[in-house]
Amino acid sequence: MSGVRVMRVTAIARRHAYVLQRAPQRWFDVVFWPVVDALLFGSLGVYFSRNSDVGKAGVGLLLAGILLFHVVFQAEISLATGFMEETWSRNLLNLLVTPLTEIEYVSGVVLFGLVKLALGVGTVALAAWALFAFDVTDLGFALIPLVAILLVVGWAVGLVVIALILRVGQGAEILAWGLLAMVMPLSGIFYPVDALPGPLQPVSLALPTTHVFAAARSVLQGHPLPWSQVGWATIGAAVLGVASCMFLVRMLAVFRRRGYISRHT
Repeated sequence: MSGVRVMRVTAIARRHAYVLQRAPQRWFDVVFWPVVDALLFGSLGVYFSRNSDVGKAGVGLLLAGILLFHVVFQAEISLATGFMEETWSRNLLNLLVTPLTEIEYVSGVVLFGLVKLALGVGTVALAAWALFAFDVTDLGFALIPLVAILLVVGWAVGLVVIALILRVGQGAEILAWGLLAMVMPLSGIFYPVDALPGPLQPVSLALPTTHVFAAARSVLQGHPLPWSQVGWATIGAAVLGVASCMFLVRMLAVFRRRGYISRHT
């Protein structure tokens, strides 16, 4: 990547950093929501541990689940809302007439998204440690591959959301939150797949996130990292990533050919 292209990528990242800095309400997804999630699911874990034989391990499973979910959530929402910011500010046409390429733009938004990801997940981890004495490092080395897979899944879902906005307009923006809301219960974040209704179990097993959360639960229960689960999750994330890129390219071609830019000006 040439120096000029690096400057374009960092310029996009700085552009979104300025938006976050000057719009306090945009900190909701980064700070407030993660603290609420940690408090809600941590308190649920404490309640059930006191009234059943689940014990303290149940609190850790809930907190680990919501922390890892925030990895995929922050990755997806940062990418999707980064693009939506261009539509909200009527800046999309300006971007299209510059030398900026699609890869450079996405790279810039992802770069800034990593900063938001660190803030959001860090907030969950800090709240879990301060309020419930849960240390995310209990996952050990397993945290690295699991987080990496969730990042890919989050970015892939974000690309799908962007593609749908390009195709059908701003009415698809709700999917930035809606798609993950659909994936969350099917991924077995807090429970194994066999707790789901029978017809939904095959759907759950097809999701890479399901295998990530199953692997995390296994590690927290004292077992070695199940590499078979990591392998299935990696394959699923790779397929999803490639499919989302192809879908975005196709929708972008339709967007340009049919002149849908008029929707955003």
